[in-house]
Amino acid sequence: MNKIFFTTLLLQFFIATSLWAAHGISLDGELKYAKDFQGFDYTSKNAKPGGTLTLYSLGGFDKMNPFTLKGVAPDHLGTLLFDTLMVQSQDEPFAQYGLIATDISVAKDDMSVTITLAKEAKFSDGSPLSAEDVKFSLEVLKSKKAHPFYAGYFRDISRGEILGSHKIKFYFARKNRELPLIFGDMPVFSKSFFSKHPFDELELTQPLGSGPYTVESVIPGKNIVYKRNPNYWGLKRPVNRGMYNFDRIVVKYFKDPVVALEGFKAGEFDFILENNSKQWARDYHGDKFKQGIIKKEYLTHKNGAGMQGWIFNLRRDKFKDKRVRQALSLAFDFEWSNKNLFHSQYVRSNSFFSNSEMAATSTPSKEELELLEPFRKQLDPAVFAPVQQPPSTTPPNSIRKNLRKAMKLLKSAGWNVGKDRLLHNNDGQTLKIDMLLASSAFERVVAPYVANLKRLGIEVNYRTVDLALYKRRLDEFDFDIIVHVYGQSQSPGNEQRNMWSSASADKKGSQNYIGIKDPVVDALVDKIIYSKSRKELITACRALDRVLLAGNYLIPNWYLNTHRIAFWNKFNRPEKMPLYYSAHSRLWSWWIK
Repeated sequence: MNKIFFTTLLLQFFIATSLWAAHGISLDGELKYAKDFQGFDYTSKNAKPGGTLTLYSLGGFDKMNPFTLKGVAPDHLGTLLFDTLMVQSQDEPFAQYGLIATDISVAKDDMSVTITLAKEAKFSDGSPLSAEDVKFSLEVLKSKKAHPFYAGYFRDISRGEILGSHKIKFYFARKNRELPLIFGDMPVFSKSFFSKHPFDELELTQPLGSGPYTVESVIPGKNIVYKRNPNYWGLKRPVNRGMYNFDRIVVKYFKDPVVALEGFKAGEFDFILENNSKQWARDYHGDKFKQGIIKKEYLTHKNGAGMQGWIFNLRRDKFKDKRVRQALSLAFDFEWSNKNLFHSQYVRSNSFFSNSEMAATSTPSKEELELLEPFRKQLDPAVFAPVQQPPSTTPPNSIRKNLRKAMKLLKSAGWNVGKDRLLHNNDGQTLKIDMLLASSAFERVVAPYVANLKRLGIEVNYRTVDLALYKRRLDEFDFDIIVHVYGQSQSPGNEQRNMWSSASADKKGSQNYIGIKDPVVDALVDKIIYSKSRKELITACRALDRVLLAGNYLIPNWYLNTHRIAFWNKFNRPEKMPLYYSAHSRLWSWWIK
């Protein structure tokens, strides 16, 4: 969703006794780059503008505003058209530097922040960007016109006060370690433009932004062409040195990932991020790869992996009994799938904060127990035991043993095998499950798992739908089981409300697809958001991790600690790699040879 789910690499940085101003901020109070820095180390002074980058995407799009709920926007629209107040450093875990914002001053009571805007900032039509636009952006993002995520994300920023044409003050509803910099991720919209074009009714009208690109052309369902703005105001800002070098960026749309890969090898587009292990192992070969015309690489990173899993929709009665969820989890043989389907490329997800120091380990620490003990009577005893690991078929375990355990759990939950060899409850209902998929490539992964479920007497159907319908059904929580990735930043915060809180469970468009409504989870989410130090944040995340794992709300899948990419050998790129980045954010620093 481009910038819809912002990385929250924010701060505990302020001195409580005084006001101060800075060009950037960091979690530990130290910045790698000085005020006069000329660019990030993972960019290059040798980058030169020119040429066309052609990318691909799956599905299609039907709107030109990535910040609203209904519909699907083109890939990269938010990133390329809309500047944010600050930019995240990709080689520091918790740092941001000013783009539209040039100075950030935090009040000594930590209840407000004043920012100064770059006077040269302007929108792509040449109109100036002012504090009025920033205030408008906050208000529209918190309104019902925007995606519901934003109302939760910016909830504790109560209002903005204009102090001058290029100065604005944000007031906070309560103390929150993220708030002084949470506005840094805020995209800025033109108040004048969106007064003439309703924010939630933009359809295919080209939006006005202040970013490095504009939209040159659109063919709905087929492609979108972004054109580099030669008059881009922020071109010389240090955070943009060596970035956004392509004159044009074309995104072509395909309906099928297999067809897309063949299109890539035929030269229809330049770069591909591969998420399918089978295709990566078997299909990225041939003369063009041997001759170096097309390159295939792993890009290592330090990103937290979060959690990918098969999500249970607790709004469905059949999933409300934890024993049923446990049984369904026991039926998945990850070890077999990893060896036979994934070519042993993956690591099992074992935490909602996988691949990070936020992941719970062993038994709860003294600090975790201080958070958990007040809720002991409400919590599953498993929360206080050694952290729960996903079921395994590694010897002495086996899928046969796991299925026997699963059957016992199902019987104890009131499901018994009838004459038709299907599971029935006391009301005569069969245990029937529908799995909703967004990619046909995932069907081969689901098939062996479904076969195990059928051995238990569970009737299972799975089908792939187009992305527009898939998104609509997710927004409406109209599914039994889906595949979902709960991504996590290096500093989790406000976005946790959108994933787990009771308030988000019935909010259309939220990421609480599971439908969790648990006051203990709510309390731990607040502990994360309002933690006062890095240590407190880690403790709260680990405590939440234990509670979520003990709930058996999903069947953990797998993750990679690399980006698998392939590209036509037509690019130059910076020598130094960043640490925390997406594959496409890395691509923006490349240039044509």
